[in-house]
Amino acid sequence: ANLSAPDPQLLTIQPWDNSLIQEIEKAILKSDLGLSPSNDGKIIRLPIPSLTEERRKELVKVVRRYAEQAKVSLRNARREAMEQLRKLEKSKEISEDEHRRAQDKIQKITDEYSKQLSAVQQHKEAEITEV
Repeated sequence: ANLSAPDPQLLTIQPWDNSLIQEIEKAILKSDLGLSPSNDGKIIRLPIPSLTEERRKELVKVVRRYAEQAKVSLRNARREAMEQLRKLEKSKEISEDEHRRAQDKIQKITDEYSKQLSAVQQHKEAEITEV
């Protein structure tokens, strides 16, 4: 689809296949962003409401939800890596010392990316709440 922003308060979506307009509208409505699309059969118009204090708070909640989902994914990746290390140690492919070093490295990487996620979250929250 072609996306364009004819003015700051409006996005337009023009799908290459017009039969997908209804599906695109449903996806936008399900996205929980509080946007209400309208279409004329060819183009979906997506008016972006001006940010009120209430809307800003809602968007901050959305940012926090996405950040938490990212952190959960990060923890899941760490858990999977740790499980792989345990398997390798059990099968005697790596020593206990190598296992400990790898565990420490995985934890450091996880902590680093967790800090980055938190920083991005805080930056985005500040950006949203800025008037």
